[in-house]
Amino acid sequence: MDRAKKEKVVEELGQIFASSGVVVVAHYEGMTVAQMQGLRAEMRAAGGSVRVAKNRLAKIALEGKPGSALANILKGMTVFAYSDDPVAAAKVADAYAKKNDKFVVIGGVMGGAVLDPAGVKAVSLLPSREELIASIVACIGAPAAGIAGVIGAPAANIAGILKTIEEREAA
Repeated sequence: MDRAKKEKVVEELGQIFASSGVVVVAHYEGMTVAQMQGLRAEMRAAGGSVRVAKNRLAKIALEGKPGSALANILKGMTVFAYSDDPVAAAKVADAYAKKNDKFVVIGGVMGGAVLDPAGVKAVSLLPSREELIASIVACIGAPAAGIAGVIGAPAANIAGILKTIEEREAA
């Protein structure tokens, strides 16, 4: 790889570290091409991406960025899984690590905080952005449903009373 390509890779990695909600670092030694393609497909479906890069270039890209302490864990064959959603990449990486013992999560960075494997696991257990939005909408809609029920209750009571009176007259 010539110097221009290396500079481009460092720039791309710098963008990833600076703008991603979460970056998960894992070892992938022994994975087949098909397994790696499966990981990429799962990550893409969740709105994330997977990037393999040389550790030396990643360390250069981390200089001066939030979470630059991540450089300490970059040893061996590493892969970066990242997403704009702060939990999507962590969820996919954790789920994939459970299915494939050759994919081992070794850490990550979220904002400026460097995560150990337990930290990545904890992030993966958080609800995603879509799940949070759905629960907020449900909380907002619950009072409206209650009001509609209260407003409709008198009409239901009147209908029940009229039915009872009708049944008495018929008997």
